[in-house]
Amino acid sequence: MEGYSRRGFIKGVIGAGVTLAASGNSELSAANLFKPRYDSKGLPTVKLGSTGVEIPRIVMGLGSRFCHMEKAEDAYALLNYALDHGLYYWETAHIYDNSIAPPPGKKVGGERVYSEVRVGEVLKTRRKEVFLSTKLNARDPYELQKQLEISLKRLNTDKVEVLNIHDVQTMDDVEKMSKKGQVIEIMQKYKEQGITRFIGFTGHTNADALKEMTRRGNFDTMLVAMNHWRPSQEGMRQEIAIPAGKEKKMGVLLMKVIRPKETIEGMDGSELVRYALSLEGPDALVIGMDSLKVLDANIQILRNFKKLSPERMKELAAQLTPFYKHENLPWMEHNYKDGLWNC
Repeated sequence: MEGYSRRGFIKGVIGAGVTLAASGNSELSAANLFKPRYDSKGLPTVKLGSTGVEIPRIVMGLGSRFCHMEKAEDAYALLNYALDHGLYYWETAHIYDNSIAPPPGKKVGGERVYSEVRVGEVLKTRRKEVFLSTKLNARDPYELQKQLEISLKRLNTDKVEVLNIHDVQTMDDVEKMSKKGQVIEIMQKYKEQGITRFIGFTGHTNADALKEMTRRGNFDTMLVAMNHWRPSQEGMRQEIAIPAGKEKKMGVLLMKVIRPKETIEGMDGSELVRYALSLEGPDALVIGMDSLKVLDANIQILRNFKKLSPERMKELAAQLTPFYKHENLPWMEHNYKDGLWNC
């Protein structure tokens, strides 16, 4: 973005809070201005790792499905309904838009729709109620800074609750981000400067790379895709990556939990959600939402959730095996762009 200065941008963000705090007016103090008002409306919650924050066990996934909602008014209604019914953890990303291949039943829209822009419209009036997470995919420090500025502008906020490094892929990727002055160090500085309360990373593929990320930075959260169960070690995220995150007391979130419902005949999406909620390790699930019907169904699942029996878990695992052995899962391809259906 033209005229962008990281130093000037950071000074502006932090300076606004300092000015308010110095005003002496308790009603306008920074502490009161940014004090959150999270309300789960009685939905089951869990502590997100060592952050101390209680979150609902289902997170609003605001990727491709959300961006392909045809009417902006319907998207705003969806977000307001989520808050009104207890789902206040929202997961978006800088690159989420409707230019990615449309999900089943959706069509490509003529106008570019950005997830963060839609989210930002609701945040104008309800910012304190939302535990907000977004993701930056740039690996060049200057591009990372530009993405951050654009994302905050879209979201109509000067800070987020969680800022993620988006889509960690390989050990080479980890090594590059770990160098002095590179992405991991910069993300830590954003946290120190108050632009984000917590930092994390996401990934779909190499379990060892995700595990190594837990050692390279002082991360608070990780978001990983469910295993695809191929015989290679690369896909063993539940066995390798998740335990590494739990050992570091990180909040662990799981994505891609309901994709099999469109691949396996007769597979019940609600059972897939219950299956994932019953797994040991993950704190919560990120599920793509694109209609009030889908949203309300997930709210009801969570509200009435009871852990599945070991026997039922084995039955569902057997049903899922052919799907997860498939070689062509879209999020396992090297050219995959995260946000594709985001479920």
